[in-house]
Amino acid sequence: THLTNELEESKSRTRLAEAQFDGLKDAIRSLQEENEEKSKLNQRLLDETIAEKEKFAEQFNTMNDTIEKLQKENNMLRSLSKMEKSWFGLPKKGILAGAAGLVGGGDAKSKQEPEEESSERQWGVVGAVVPSQPLFTVKAHRDDAASVRYDGTNQNLVATASSDSTIRVWDTGNGQLQASFSGGGSYPMLGVDISGSVICGCGADKTCRVWRYDTKRMIHQLAGHSQKITCVRLFAGEKNIITGSADRSIRIWDISRHIYTHTTTFRHSSTTNCMDVSGEKNCPIVTGHLDGGVRCWDARTGDRALDIPALHEGGVTSVQWKPGSIHEVLTNGRDSTLKIVDARNNSVVLTFRDRDFCTLTNHASSSYSPDGIHVAGGSGDNGDLFVWNASNGELEKRLSGLHKSGSMGVAWGRGGSNGQQVASIDKSGMLVLWA
Repeated sequence: THLTNELEESKSRTRLAEAQFDGLKDAIRSLQEENEEKSKLNQRLLDETIAEKEKFAEQFNTMNDTIEKLQKENNMLRSLSKMEKSWFGLPKKGILAGAAGLVGGGDAKSKQEPEEESSERQWGVVGAVVPSQPLFTVKAHRDDAASVRYDGTNQNLVATASSDSTIRVWDTGNGQLQASFSGGGSYPMLGVDISGSVICGCGADKTCRVWRYDTKRMIHQLAGHSQKITCVRLFAGEKNIITGSADRSIRIWDISRHIYTHTTTFRHSSTTNCMDVSGEKNCPIVTGHLDGGVRCWDARTGDRALDIPALHEGGVTSVQWKPGSIHEVLTNGRDSTLKIVDARNNSVVLTFRDRDFCTLTNHASSSYSPDGIHVAGGSGDNGDLFVWNASNGELEKRLSGLHKSGSMGVAWGRGGSNGQQVASIDKSGMLVLWA
């Protein structure tokens, strides 16, 4: 009897366990069905969101195209308006030239041509001026500065980048601060470029920020490099940007649309310290590397067009195309020399050195004068500014005493409307605008 009772009790427990098991299976089945429904709903919402985003992106692109078209039409109307004003309100000189044209046929046109040529000069109204004295001395940053660049459209602006994580823009006519842009938190900003309505800065946070200078608003934050971005340049037209990184890649970005796109990648076995692009047609991109080599790249195909290994001992710190040339490049190296290289035959045309001139950082910049007649560089220990003749290598000027710490970079602009052309910046964040 006792065994019978235990058997019945076991059977009862078994039935209860089976019922609980069946209940759990039903619950699991119900949860699976609910999960499938929610997964389908989530996928549908995701597809709708992506489609909506693509729709908005297309609308933004259409708006950008419309705005660009309207701007072109507006510029054309302004040009026509100016032509009408110049015809009906012709100044005395123009009337005489017009009369000469009526009397002497094509002579008037030939007489006016020198004036047209002079209005299309590639640099400022006073030509290229060798610096002789400081015009303004400005405490540009609280920490050491990393880069200095003049506005590429020849406005009276110069931009600086610093390890205090800021990009700042200065008026070359009075030395006053015009704008300040913040980088990535506490990450140093390593490079800067400015051209017309666009300013960009790259840094140790692995991104490159792009702002509209007129609105002071960031329009893009270019992400894709896996290590710090060491240098950046704007292409002519302000629609494309090129960046170089410690991840040994060089990337070209299209920033002409509301949503930026990464278009081309070049790769090399050495970190890119510096780069330059030229406004000349079909001119390749030139880059300087940590291994001391200089390379040129075809922006359209991504092919390497030139490779000069071990040009400088210790690394190349800056490169610049000679103004108006697609053959000669100015380089600065950690071996404390500047060199002009002919890209046609991979040869060194001229080497500039001085016993008191030294380069101590990987991003120290030198510069051609806008007419290509001189080259300038700043010394990394005493901050002195050196100016050499680009044709014979002779030192023409040395300016001392203004910088109290080592120079980080020199820029030589085209002069704008006020003629100020040369800027230098040092480790303490001091900016000197030279006259």
